[in-house]
Amino acid sequence: MTGLTDLGIAAIRDGVRSGDFSAREVAQAFSAAVEKGRALNAFTVETPDHALAAADAADAARAAGALKPLSGVPLGIKDLFATRDVRTTAGSRILEGFEPPYESTVSGNLFAAGAGMLGKLNMDEFAMGSSNETSAWGPVLSPWRRSDGGNAPLTPGGSSGGSASAVAARLAPGVTGTDTGGSIRQPAAFVGITGIKPTYGRCSRWGMVAFASSLDQAGPMARDVRDCAILLEAMAGFDPKDSTSLDLPVPRWEASLSADVRGKRIGIPREYRIDGVPAEIDEVWEKGIALMRDAGAEIVDVSLPHTRYALPTYYIIAPAEASSNLARYDGVRYGLRRAPPNGNLTDMYEATRAAGFGAEVKRRIMIGTYVLSAGFYDAYFNRAQKVRALIARDFERAWETCDLLLTPTAPSAAFALGEKSNDPIAMYLNDVFAVPASLAGLPAISVPAGLNAEGLPLGLQLVGRALDEQSVLDAGLALEERAGFAARPEAWW
Repeated sequence: MTGLTDLGIAAIRDGVRSGDFSAREVAQAFSAAVEKGRALNAFTVETPDHALAAADAADAARAAGALKPLSGVPLGIKDLFATRDVRTTAGSRILEGFEPPYESTVSGNLFAAGAGMLGKLNMDEFAMGSSNETSAWGPVLSPWRRSDGGNAPLTPGGSSGGSASAVAARLAPGVTGTDTGGSIRQPAAFVGITGIKPTYGRCSRWGMVAFASSLDQAGPMARDVRDCAILLEAMAGFDPKDSTSLDLPVPRWEASLSADVRGKRIGIPREYRIDGVPAEIDEVWEKGIALMRDAGAEIVDVSLPHTRYALPTYYIIAPAEASSNLARYDGVRYGLRRAPPNGNLTDMYEATRAAGFGAEVKRRIMIGTYVLSAGFYDAYFNRAQKVRALIARDFERAWETCDLLLTPTAPSAAFALGEKSNDPIAMYLNDVFAVPASLAGLPAISVPAGLNAEGLPLGLQLVGRALDEQSVLDAGLALEERAGFAARPEAWW
């Protein structure tokens, strides 16, 4: 059935419920799209049988009048989530061939809600990257191309690059992503889709391969705000297996969704106006400000004075936590093992980690180990934790005068693959607008707001108070409706 892959999550759910088409037809259409779109390298594993089995269960449930919230909806699952008996590698050679005997809480919640799985999505190795070029399985390509005729393949962003590319290319109606310092929001902005990072602790981290435990958070990526609300509602919830999980009821975000932002105060942080950012970023920001004012919101200037320290703070804390988390990959219990002839245990550790980890992961492990070492713990890691508290306090003070913040999502449009891979600092700067909300554990959404002169998407970010995903989603819907972003990449693949 043609046209099914143009439908989003709400349309698929409602269409299956009303009998306009069967769940099996949907699963078949998207599975065919995944196969056709292999040139994008968005999937590391394809699981059409899983999608079809869930679709058949949905069709049977419809006949029995027992449909679930996501019955008939096939999804892509980022390769950071453990999926029972399905290869899970976190984009790394060191986990090559690993098939977990357990299911992550987030993917389990989605499957329990009736969703099927189209496959596992490619990603930067251990979620360390902003361009999806650090994956052991090769870079993901964005389905977008510059309108000036240039054929250079573009990055879909990272680390959730496979997730972003799959949604933008209509290979999946929705996907899971993870966000440590912007890895849902930046890719969403690069490919013209919507993605939300919820409050830290809203979604369980159990079964999600750890990068930086105090920052990692799961979230949805989809065509629009409503679809993100639907997915987030199914993903979230308290999990006693995760000590950082919030023991709170899950709000009915979709049912409460409203684009009415009259009387809301939207803060514009002056510190986010950074020298060297392309004029097109400021222009789309000003456009967003005008659209929110037109929607009835009050625009106010705010200050987040410690913003300038957010990026260096993040790149101390995140590698430090990564160096601790990744110590478990030693070749002893699972994953890759390299045992040199006549070598001892230490030789095996060294050989396994040298062969299994990529250059970016090794770089961050080295940085993290350095800042945690006895001579530098207080000078770097401990001080970074104190600055993190100051950054969080800036947001608390901002909420005294505003309800939400509106900023650019990323400091540029998508760039070409290879363009920044030899300059780690330039790559890290991609997170400059996203990192502060991550350090503070706040909910933030990226909504597509326009195209640049080369015809590439640009996104705007809305940040809200902790646990106030509803206001973030509502404001995102208001921005989405007024921006009217309808551009999509040509199906060149």
